[in-house]
Amino acid sequence: MALVLNEEQRLLQDTAREFLQQRAPVEALRKLRDSRDATGYDPSLWREMCELGWASIILPEAYGGLEFGFAGLGLVVEESGRTLSASPLFATGVLGASAILLAGNETQKETLLPQLAVGELTLALALEEHHHHRPTHVETRLAAEADGYTLNGEKCFVLDGHSADQLLVVARSSGEPDSSNGLTLVLVPRDSAGVRCTRTVMADSRNAANLQFDQVRVPAEAVLGRVGEAGPLLEQVLDRGRIAMAAEMLGLAKESFARTVAYLKEREQFGALIGTFQALQHRAAQIQVELELCQSVVLQALSTVDEQPQQLPLMASLAKAKLNELAKRVTNEAVQMHGGIGVTDELEIGFFLKRARVAMQILGDTGYHKDRYARLCGY
Repeated sequence: MALVLNEEQRLLQDTAREFLQQRAPVEALRKLRDSRDATGYDPSLWREMCELGWASIILPEAYGGLEFGFAGLGLVVEESGRTLSASPLFATGVLGASAILLAGNETQKETLLPQLAVGELTLALALEEHHHHRPTHVETRLAAEADGYTLNGEKCFVLDGHSADQLLVVARSSGEPDSSNGLTLVLVPRDSAGVRCTRTVMADSRNAANLQFDQVRVPAEAVLGRVGEAGPLLEQVLDRGRIAMAAEMLGLAKESFARTVAYLKEREQFGALIGTFQALQHRAAQIQVELELCQSVVLQALSTVDEQPQQLPLMASLAKAKLNELAKRVTNEAVQMHGGIGVTDELEIGFFLKRARVAMQILGDTGYHKDRYARLCGY
């Protein structure tokens, strides 16, 4: 398993970096936040991303995709972390696309994936029902009816849930809460009767929503896969999302560190550049070592999706746990080394700290994944 990029991957990463720095810098996120934009991202920017093929990187060519592999998508997500880009890429291009690919039947794939590839369809995974990540603790109920199903329940922290065209809802059709058996994945249009969507204002300006389902009618053809058997497939979708989120955190950590090093080289104190202070040099050197280690972890995890899927759960938890720790440490150090100005809204470094804190909770915090990694290793 190569831990270096090939020529095509380097070209994709360079293209993504140049595009995002020009079209979606951190300043664009600030404008979206300050204007209280109703959508939370620029639809025209998303269309441009789709034209570049980012929404279809992991999709087979038969469905209008590039079939470039998950490693390619991870590189794009990493670059989006550098600029904190606001887009449906994670919710739609990672979680949504993976869910349909892994759980959908042929008719659903032929209908939905081409729309997703060109940006005509956005998706949001409605999973969480609690403040902490508990993927199998699902109380939202899917009850069978004569002509389909009825959906009742609540979801929270649904990324891009307020703007998605369709919701991928994880519901329980049988079994008790906390059981991985009896879970079903259904597609529900966001504007369906009985769906109530409330947008939440996150600390990092990431788009999320709370959802309520009250007697929502779901046709039989809206079920992805078999009723009550979505548990194993859902775990694969979540592991892909965990690795992609680790890649995003790697990008924001790299950018935070780069900005901090640049500041150390220009800020003077006591008549000397603070970058010459040995204590700060040691702290920066330790971060550089951690960055190199986590770079290898993320590259291996991305490669695992396509090359060694049997190792996916282990690598997903390793990557998420390590990058949670890295993102926390790097953004903490970045703010501290910038001094008093680091905690002001004037400086963009604070945006990275806020994004890191939210990203650390998405699909499992450090404690969750350390425990899961230990269990997977037999402890």
